[in-house]
Amino acid sequence: MTQEWTHIPIMAPQIADFLLTRQDGVYVDGTLGLGGHTKYFLSRLGPQARVLGFDKDEEALKMAQERVADTRLRAFHKSYTEAPSVLNELGIDGADGALFDLGLSSYQLDNPVRGFSIMADGPLDMRFDLQSPLTAAVIVNEWPMAELERILKDYGEERNYTKIALALMHARRETPIKTTARLKEIVESVSPRRGKTHPATQTFQALRIACNGELDAVEQAMASLEKVVRTGGRAAVLTFHSLEDRLVKNRFKALAQSGAWKLVTKHALSPEYAEIRQNRRARSAKLRVIERVQ
Repeated sequence: MTQEWTHIPIMAPQIADFLLTRQDGVYVDGTLGLGGHTKYFLSRLGPQARVLGFDKDEEALKMAQERVADTRLRAFHKSYTEAPSVLNELGIDGADGALFDLGLSSYQLDNPVRGFSIMADGPLDMRFDLQSPLTAAVIVNEWPMAELERILKDYGEERNYTKIALALMHARRETPIKTTARLKEIVESVSPRRGKTHPATQTFQALRIACNGELDAVEQAMASLEKVVRTGGRAAVLTFHSLEDRLVKNRFKALAQSGAWKLVTKHALSPEYAEIRQNRRARSAKLRVIERVQ
């Protein structure tokens, strides 16, 4: 099963250069995904190093453990927001480095059953954690119009948020909206395609963020960095849209101004052109790194 899904970890060498400051250190992979970053990190770390990997997606977690196949990895079916309590339980006073990759894994995007992809029809799901009761279908079929407008505007940065919310309200009165193809069709009916970006892209983003409480999780993780990273350690964050990047940028700025942290990257770094050519999904990635000095 693991061979079916390809996954290219984004900016892995650059992140490793910034993050791996101790050969036998403890590192946190905040979104283990299919284990690409962790596998690369372990190839550059010593025999006593440890990586604690977190992921809400139990299926991806199992595949990551099979792919990495290394006793230095310990995987947890938990959100990265729970990293402080896990470190505490293990008696670790902080990681030497922590990566928070806020993107979707290829497995999630490419598997139609998960409902993340605009390209393939599937159930309107979009959950990272399949044990969560809140699906994208629940949102589009049960949430009031004002809430639909809010998430489309705030999480999708969608200009046509009222038109789309109204179209969803009308459509669900006739029959429940159950598939990604149906959702696409409804959005297309009020937002015709302009340019290369599909008109439903921002709607899918908004639903995914709302379904998984993504921005709240990012805020929580950034607020608890001092409980995750030890003095002398570093945190790296990969973001994929402006909402996340703005949160991280502002939090890093505040941490640097406190004097307890220093910016390792003054500005967000982007993948090299060669990487984007090899992996189109890297094109929107931005990397920021900060170091704890006190």
